[in-house]
Amino acid sequence: MNRETAFNLVLAAVLLAAPVIAFAANEPFYVALATRIAILALAAAGLNLALGFGGLVSFGHAAFFGIGGYVAGIFASHAMYSEPLPFGLPATDQMPVIWLVAALLCALAALPIGAISLRTTGVYFIMITLAFAQMIYYFAISWPAYGGEDGLSIPVRNSFVGLNTANALHFFLICYAVLMAALALTWRIRDSRFGMALQAARQNEVRLAAVGIRPFRIRLTAFVLSAVLTGLAGALFADLNRFASPSMMSWHMSGELIVLVILGGTGRLFGPVAGAILYVLLEYALGGMTERWQLFLGLILLGVVLFARGGVVGLVAGKARYD
Repeated sequence: MNRETAFNLVLAAVLLAAPVIAFAANEPFYVALATRIAILALAAAGLNLALGFGGLVSFGHAAFFGIGGYVAGIFASHAMYSEPLPFGLPATDQMPVIWLVAALLCALAALPIGAISLRTTGVYFIMITLAFAQMIYYFAISWPAYGGEDGLSIPVRNSFVGLNTANALHFFLICYAVLMAALALTWRIRDSRFGMALQAARQNEVRLAAVGIRPFRIRLTAFVLSAVLTGLAGALFADLNRFASPSMMSWHMSGELIVLVILGGTGRLFGPVAGAILYVLLEYALGGMTERWQLFLGLILLGVVLFARGGVVGLVAGKARYD
């Protein structure tokens, strides 16, 4: 077992143990804090698939995060009053069904967005993904049927068979299980032939094309899978806060996800987890002291970019074989 694997296991154990201890000590706030970490880590894990392994600096992943959130909110609001969904579809408050719908809609949105954006590279790719996200953001603002600029409240958290989602620990365990499943999927993708081709496209797409593999298809597939994972996180985030808002789709959210990936370590399996833990703890510790806590976050991010490009995981584990 190498240092990175050991550190990953420690992160997974700490993230699981902390809310269990907090729940036993009757401290639901810290359980909610751990749940937020798990959900943001899931969203960042989605972005890490595109950014870390594929080198696709997307500034539009908040769009998929918001789509997932609105799917959860719309299903919850219709199920609450036993109203059919648009087009006469039946409503349900079951999380697995909501996740499936969120994943499908995010994939359908990511296909054309990725197909167009991947025709460009560099700063042009960044700006096109940002433009698409802003279009979806303004669509949500101008959608009065579901709250418009005020957002959409979720009266009762959606359900999961066999668990009480209103219970803080039960809901955390759902989020934690989804996060671990997403990280397992990321690990399988990274070490598969597809993952190797994706990393090769990031390093030298000309050589990849020379051996008969089209970089565009590889990147588009990674972009869609990345969007699906981020959309799942959005659905859970809306359930956590019992609120879906257009702010989930704003460029600030996209920037926050990029910060999480960079803090933890781009291309590192548990980089999103480490980044989410550091980000949320800084927000909690410094946010109570000053409204300008982002200044300190910026200084830390600057230090990571200049002196620890492998992020938190890189500092502990050293250089990875796929760096």
